[in-house]
Amino acid sequence: MQFIDQARITVRAGNGGDGIVAFRREKYVPAGGPSGGNGGDGGNVLFQADSNLQTLLDFKFKRIFHAENGRRGGPNRCTGASGKALIVKVPCGTEVRHMATGIILGDLITDGDILPVAFGGHGGLGNAHYLSNRNRAPEKCTEGVEGEEWQLQLELKLLAEVGIIGLPNAGKSTLISILSAARPKIANYPFTTLIPNLGVVRRPSGDGTVFADIPGLIAGAAQGAGLGHDFLRHIERTKLLIHLVDAAAQDPLEDFKIVEKELASYGHGLLDRPRLVVLNKMELLDLEKKKDLAQEMQQTSTRKLLLISAAMGRGLNELLEIVWNELGV
Repeated sequence: MQFIDQARITVRAGNGGDGIVAFRREKYVPAGGPSGGNGGDGGNVLFQADSNLQTLLDFKFKRIFHAENGRRGGPNRCTGASGKALIVKVPCGTEVRHMATGIILGDLITDGDILPVAFGGHGGLGNAHYLSNRNRAPEKCTEGVEGEEWQLQLELKLLAEVGIIGLPNAGKSTLISILSAARPKIANYPFTTLIPNLGVVRRPSGDGTVFADIPGLIAGAAQGAGLGHDFLRHIERTKLLIHLVDAAAQDPLEDFKIVEKELASYGHGLLDRPRLVVLNKMELLDLEKKKDLAQEMQQTSTRKLLLISAAMGRGLNELLEIVWNELGV
């Protein structure tokens, strides 16, 4: 399934039905008078969060959503039927923004959340509405009001409690595949991961915690370089970040500083988010290099430092214990 996390669509609420001009003309009803009914109201457009959806792929192929129009009024003071509301299903974590103004209309987080985004027009008035002592035979009616139409920007931000970040090839996909049942594509070259991967890690209580592997961070990501800017939004909702650093890289300290700089540049409070610094691939270093690197990293960062080997499964229990403590599990 293709992962789509942004979409631009047009929503149109239904138009109100027209009122009509009609008079009662029955054999035994003298001076029957006006009987034109009002038009029905147009249908609203609503967004509803659906936990069964994981991507905005459907909006790639359909970009215009139109609710049903109200029906015109009928004789004998019959009001036209109102248009049915259009309910558009979106994944949990979808943020809805008005494109013209940039205003956020709402954020659909919990399954079943509903957000009205366009209201239908009111139905027009039939001539029966205008009956009065001064005008016993009005021939006036009004048309229905047009429904609202808006251009909207949809952004999906993954709902994960723990986000795993780091430069390409730091071992993020390997770590999430070991901790959970997720099976991301893994290879020994950068940019293997092109979409965020979600995995559920079991807590000691038996409940699940969602971990997200966030790909694409490189120097300049916050300014749009590479894929990082597209995926940084997915860690805005996380409670805890795991900053994974490749200990066997040419300059692990510089790699660490690059990602920290991108978090600061992107903003949204990411730099202040609770964060663990984890040195990965420690099996590739000898004991002396491990000590030197750990000491240098501890001097560079004030965050808690852990040494692991995701591929060998070393240090993962300690990592999870710290994660559960940070999350208050």
